[in-house]
Amino acid sequence: MPDQRHPEKAHRPDQDQPKKPSWIRVKAPTSEGYKQTRDIMRENRLSTVCEEAGCPNVGECWSQGHATMMIMGEICTRGCTFCNVATGKPQALDVFEPGRVAHAVQKLGLKHVVITSVDRDDLSDGGADHFAQTIRAIRHRSPTSTIEVLVPDFLKSDPGAMETVVEARPDVFNHNLETVPGLYPEVRPGARYFHSLRLLQKVKELDPSMFTKSGIMVGLGEDRQGVLQVMDDMRAADIDFITIGQYLQPTPKHHRVDRFVTPEEFASYEKAAYGKGFLMVSATPLTRSSYHAGDDFAQLRAARLTKLGLG
Repeated sequence: MPDQRHPEKAHRPDQDQPKKPSWIRVKAPTSEGYKQTRDIMRENRLSTVCEEAGCPNVGECWSQGHATMMIMGEICTRGCTFCNVATGKPQALDVFEPGRVAHAVQKLGLKHVVITSVDRDDLSDGGADHFAQTIRAIRHRSPTSTIEVLVPDFLKSDPGAMETVVEARPDVFNHNLETVPGLYPEVRPGARYFHSLRLLQKVKELDPSMFTKSGIMVGLGEDRQGVLQVMDDMRAADIDFITIGQYLQPTPKHHRVDRFVTPEEFASYEKAAYGKGFLMVSATPLTRSSYHAGDDFAQLRAARLTKLGLG
């Protein structure tokens, strides 16, 4: 319930939730693969952003044994108006969590794993060392698995937090810009657009070989020119991979859906993004940061080799 999970939104007036168009609807998850993945998550006492954020693709991804692990608890210290993850005071970090994540990755047989987290502004390093420990634990248990991290912005962390994650050598460093800068005060009030952009740029300065990735949602009130400008900003920061997906309103207390962007418009964004030099683009109504992440990583790696004349 919004008043329990989102106390900062309880006072907000209800926003109309428009009926979803045919291209955005998905079936309820029922497959055996879905149930097996769910059971492994439960056995290892792990959280997933798939559940906490109410991802529409959970049935498809879990049926294939793919899940995005969400470390450092289920409670976020931020209150973004688009997000369905609970807001409040988090619990202390679980020192055994990296090992449990690594065990689950091994048991699921994941070739590519995505690790994300809540924002932990209560921690001096924003949880960077916990990310690094998780990466190292996975490397130990599943040395052939490739690892993608979707990190917070470390805005309120001590200097060096991002560097701690980069030094642990994930294969993909992802941090989402989420929306155009003009909507930040309304959509992502605890964050700063150019700080997030600079975070990703610094990753490339530290390790030019590391893939960087970022994503935005559309349908929040932005216009096409604003989306194209974000693409230009990302390319100026040497970001390799952009994801663009439709914003879906979790509850009436969340930011309203301004409109449903058509599949044709997404195709146009994809074409524009490739034209601006991204190695990889995922732009569909149901695109999310970790949707088809494993397949996309293989294409991303192949695209770099082709660009270098080695493909």
